[in-house]
This record gives sequence, structure tokens and C-alpha cells, in this order.
Amino acid sequence: MHPAATSADLRHLVAIVPLASLEGSKTRLGGSLDAEERQALVLDLLDRTVRAASDVAAIESVVVVSPDPAVLRVASAAGATPIRQVGQGLNDGLDLARRWAAADGASALVILPGDLAAIAPAVLAALIESATAGIVAGRPLVALVADRHGRGTNVLLVSPPDAIPFAFGPDSRAVHLAAGQAAGAAIVELDSALSLDLDLPEDLVLADALGLFGPVRRVG
Repeated sequence: MHPAATSADLRHLVAIVPLASLEGSKTRLGGSLDAEERQALVLDLLDRTVRAASDVAAIESVVVVSPDPAVLRVASAAGATPIRQVGQGLNDGLDLARRWAAADGASALVILPGDLAAIAPAVLAALIESATAGIVAGRPLVALVADRHGRGTNVLLVSPPDAIPFAFGPDSRAVHLAAGQAAGAAIVELDSALSLDLDLPEDLVLADALGLFGPVRRVG
């Protein structure tokens, strides 16, 4: 890869939504939701995420990558391109989707984990507009939204698609920022409502208090 010689270009922006298997999903929410409710929540958020991204004019297409056929059926029904992942690793799945998107002509990617409580077309459109304002001629772009604890990565936008390696996992914000600096990228940290992801019971309580949930959840 030689991303430092390539200008960012968001004219063919592809959204990638990675999702693991439904079985055992969101186990840390077990104190608030039973297994059936957790699966309903995951699929509801997936549907919302795909439809929100599809409604943003700046996003040309939406891809969902997952090893779970049930997830891929929901993704397809919502209008996304489903990609069957072999294996369970999040970053491996993202690399598979990245290769597909690059082969399809993508000039930029935005990674949208499927557990962002405030996902909505207007929120995404504003995020992309802010990222676009950070483009510097002749340099790649790495833009991200950190989680509300400032350690994880809730949204990652990169251009070109291979600008940096994916490093989702513990302390991924710092790893993605360091990779962007090493690549000579223009780096934009974005302030967004998408900093709230649903990992822990307290996240459910906060999302509920903000009115971000539909009827699929039970808090308490």
C-alpha cells in the first residue's frame, strides 16, 4: 500500500456494517435483556443501521459482513449487499468486505458497527460532511468517532479504502489514530451522538433515557 501518495476521495463511499453471529450476541446485556430480547435488539439495530446508511445521499452502497445466515437475510431485506464471512474475527470480516468494496470501485469506506443507538440518516450525513471538511489534498483521510469512554472506535471513515489496517478491539481509537499518522493521513476526530454504543446495561439505560429505543428492549 502507498496511501500517502493518494488524495482522499469520498465520491464513491461504501458503508460496511460488520456483525457477529446472533448466538451469544451481546451477552454483557444479559442483566437487562434475555437471549431472545438481545437477538431482537441486534436485528432491529441492524435494520435501522442499513436503512439509515441507505438514506444518506453521500453513501453509494451498504455492505453487511457476517458469518450468520440469519443476519445476512435481514441485511438483504433491508437493502444491503450481504457478504458471508468465514471465521469470526471482526477485523478479518472487515478486510473481506474491504476487498469486495475496492473491487467494486469504492474510493472510501465508513465502518458502522451495528450497535449504535443514535443511528439515523441526519446523524450520518452530518458526520460525513464534517469528515469531508477535513480532507487535505494529496493525503489520505482517517476520520473516527470514539466511544463515549474515549477508548474504542464507534465509526471509522477511511479514504482510500486501504489507508490503514483495521484494528477494532481494545483501545482501538489510539491504534487507528497512530496508524493514520504513520500513513501521513489527515486525521479528523468527530463529535457525534454515535459515540453511544450498546455494550453494557448502563448503555441501555442511557439510550432509553435519550429516547433512542423502539419497543424491542426491556430495561431493568
